[in-house]
Amino acid sequence: MVRLVLVLGDQLTPDIAALAEADRASDVVVMAEVASEAGYVPHHPKKIAFVFAAMRKFAAGLEQDGWRVAYTRLDDPDNAGSIPGEILRRAEEFGAGEVLATEPGEWRLISALEDMPLPVHLFEDRRFIATHAEFEAWAEGRKALRMEYFYREMRRKTGLLMEDGAPSGGKWNYDAENRKPAPDEVTASGPMEFTPDAEVDAVLDLVEARFGDNFGTLRPFWFATDRGQARRHLAHWVKTGLPGFGDFQDAMVRDEPFLWHAVLGLYLNAGLLDPLEVCRAAQDAWEAGEAPLNAVEGFIRQIIGWREYVRGIYFLEGPDYTRRNALGHDRPLPAMFWGAETGMECIRQTVAQTEAHAYAHHIQRLMVTGNFGLLAGIDPHALHEWYLAVYADAYEWVEAPNVIGMSQFADAGVIASKPYVSSGNYIAKMSDYCGDCRYKVRDKTGPDACPFNLLYWHFLDRHRDRFEGNPRLGNIYRTWDRMDEAKRETVLSEARAFLDRLDEGAAV
Repeated sequence: MVRLVLVLGDQLTPDIAALAEADRASDVVVMAEVASEAGYVPHHPKKIAFVFAAMRKFAAGLEQDGWRVAYTRLDDPDNAGSIPGEILRRAEEFGAGEVLATEPGEWRLISALEDMPLPVHLFEDRRFIATHAEFEAWAEGRKALRMEYFYREMRRKTGLLMEDGAPSGGKWNYDAENRKPAPDEVTASGPMEFTPDAEVDAVLDLVEARFGDNFGTLRPFWFATDRGQARRHLAHWVKTGLPGFGDFQDAMVRDEPFLWHAVLGLYLNAGLLDPLEVCRAAQDAWEAGEAPLNAVEGFIRQIIGWREYVRGIYFLEGPDYTRRNALGHDRPLPAMFWGAETGMECIRQTVAQTEAHAYAHHIQRLMVTGNFGLLAGIDPHALHEWYLAVYADAYEWVEAPNVIGMSQFADAGVIASKPYVSSGNYIAKMSDYCGDCRYKVRDKTGPDACPFNLLYWHFLDRHRDRFEGNPRLGNIYRTWDRMDEAKRETVLSEARAFLDRLDEGAAV
């Protein structure tokens, strides 16, 4: 009997579980560009183009490898518009009675496949280092699910940066060496850029016609769209970016969107690269003396530590995770997140590069837009959907824990031991944004006061009952209490006035 083998747009790996379970002599691979996936949030045009172009090239590769592929393009007149609809259409076409599928990375799609009127066999995604069972076993009975301890287990399992059972260099974590502020000169060359070929150009025309009104600039388009290109980019970054990545991974520089960052997330999360492959490339560079240990360890920790950890959290916590709102925040997403005018240079820089490249690095996401969202009381689900829409590497399994948990504390501390909030001082230390800002980061009150300075204390004051007893925040509350009462009231009054302007839709 013919079986359908579903391959999704973020499963572009030749040995993905469903393909490994299939028979190329009799089964039919189903791939589809569908409106429901392209439009459930207003995805950045670059993200849509990347996924569609990579899907088309992957499908062509499967056909060359002897698979029979039923591929549906977005503009095909018979396109059913959804993954379940395409499965049913192809099942009728080929007389298929069952479907083989690799578990999607979003509960929404898992539920849709489980509700199909024909059998769908879901296989766990084997591209990850930790299985669901392994993560659940690690998490069971722990009072706190802190990434650092999980990361050490992943180091032991993979053998990465391990020598005779001990961590290379004698320490598990070199993060203390990776917090240097923005340098005077950026010497990294940025990601490798690829000129679109005819297939990619056709996708760009399609996306421009269908999604041209979405937030984000489509052209110029330079992403890798197949495994060969992604591997070339990896080699380029290991040589030109990795050596400085550790020192400056938290830095932010005006009009420099990439710095020494890898820009590998979109290729990893779509399946064009394998996590162990990229980690071994970094380790090889260290062993060859071409990159320092603090850079290599910091990068590997992001891949086998943080990336694996947030996936574990997403599936452990269940389908309601994206709706968590422990702090009761409900303010709408401000227009400046969609490119509206703002005097806040850090927001302007981060949103502008997001619009141009569908990319911002982790500190821009956590300590600029995320920090503002948390301090201002933005609805965490609205923020979740924004991050999911605007970044090319964003899929719910990886994006939601980063936003709902790490950034917004909406999960009440499942991930973070305290809310990641800061005044403007952190941004001033780690970036050169503040020099060109309409506000003055040194002003704590007054018409030119940095909004982060005002909102920081407003956040802590309104959530005092929850956080006063947090051991990492106790000293901060004591500092607040030592302030003159009139000064405290001025801070709170000006913060409320700023939030009122935000609510009114005024440029801030």
